[in-house]
Amino acid sequence: MKKFQLNEKQLGYAMVIPSLILVFVVTLWPVAQSMWNSLFDYRLNDPTRSQKMLDANIDLERYADNYFYIGNQLEALASSASGENTEKVKDIQQNIESYHEELLSDDQIKKDIAIIDEMLMKYQPVTDSELKYQQIDNDFAVDYRQALQSYQEDLTAIAESTSDDQLSDQFEQTAGLLGATSNTILKSNFIGLDNYVKYFKDKRMWQSLWNTTFFTIISVGFELVLGLAIALLINRAFKGRGLIRASVLIPWAIPTAVAAMMWGFLYDGQSGIVGHYLEVLNIIPDASWLLSTSDGAMFSVILADVWKTTPYMALLLLAGLQTIPMSLYEAASVDGATKTQQFWSITLPLLKSSILVALLFRTLDAFRVFDLIYVLTGGGPANATESISIYAYETLFAQQNFGEGSVLSVIVFICVAIISIIYVKLIGSELISGKTR
Repeated sequence: MKKFQLNEKQLGYAMVIPSLILVFVVTLWPVAQSMWNSLFDYRLNDPTRSQKMLDANIDLERYADNYFYIGNQLEALASSASGENTEKVKDIQQNIESYHEELLSDDQIKKDIAIIDEMLMKYQPVTDSELKYQQIDNDFAVDYRQALQSYQEDLTAIAESTSDDQLSDQFEQTAGLLGATSNTILKSNFIGLDNYVKYFKDKRMWQSLWNTTFFTIISVGFELVLGLAIALLINRAFKGRGLIRASVLIPWAIPTAVAAMMWGFLYDGQSGIVGHYLEVLNIIPDASWLLSTSDGAMFSVILADVWKTTPYMALLLLAGLQTIPMSLYEAASVDGATKTQQFWSITLPLLKSSILVALLFRTLDAFRVFDLIYVLTGGGPANATESISIYAYETLFAQQNFGEGSVLSVIVFICVAIISIIYVKLIGSELISGKTR
């Protein structure tokens, strides 16, 4: 019997499979889940849309609770009303019972309603979503819902035409009960790409995307220049270099939320030191300009981010500088090259890989900015500093609108993917393949 053995190529693929599974589980699965959620009008603050439903469903807990009172109230109305109104109420009662019997023709629903009735009698909430919500036929759902709404209108009309105030209140109360019962029959909330269409027309989404892009370009640009300068400085041998290196990293070591609160105090228009001195130096028109105006708030956020993250950029570039052989500089000095010529001819070309890595990390990190802006300005004033991540957070958790919030999350993912592709495929292709010019 021939022994099974993988060839070299198959063995290579077999070794990659665990990594692919890990990437799918950690990265792609949450994104796929967000994309699926974005296809629904899915929101927790609305009981009729708190579940993802491809077909019509019924909230059995609320339905069973309401139906318990409908029969008694309609019987009371039939005995209190007179003439045509009595016949109308009896017709409504008979029709509702007919719909109810049709609903109970499904054995599973009949069984679940019996369980829920027993729980309601014991004042127990129904926490099991599989028990609470049951899928029903779409046509039946439409007919039953429309019938209940029609009966509500009929009873409301009778209440308005009745001179007896007590009887009118009874009709109004029963009409409201029927309207509430119609809301327990839930439509499918699958809306396809409607959420995407909505956000592509949303000015606030485009404004937050522009804010994020502007913040990313300006802050990463300053961090690159300052980080390179700091890296060149601490790469030189001088007394106290270890202390300087440790001091430079302090801003990066501070948690971002703490740094944002600290800068909030420094920018304060009444007592902030930074605001005061920038005003004295005529850099800004007024200390209150920093956090109370659109331009000032964006300036404040960028300045705080540059202070916080430049050490990280410097650290990455310092690692690249230390890989450049000193013999190259010594040979260039012997040939009479100046320090500036050495920088442009030796340092910068050999530092290209480290710069690309630093830019890739910082660009992705800056584009996902959340905590710094959220704590420092809250996205204000007037959404002037609101990033796309903050907008997604507000929609997802503050408004509990998971469908629309998932759209914004998908947009963030697409932007991050585009940035990665630009760096890896266009600019960083040589870095990935290990080539150097």
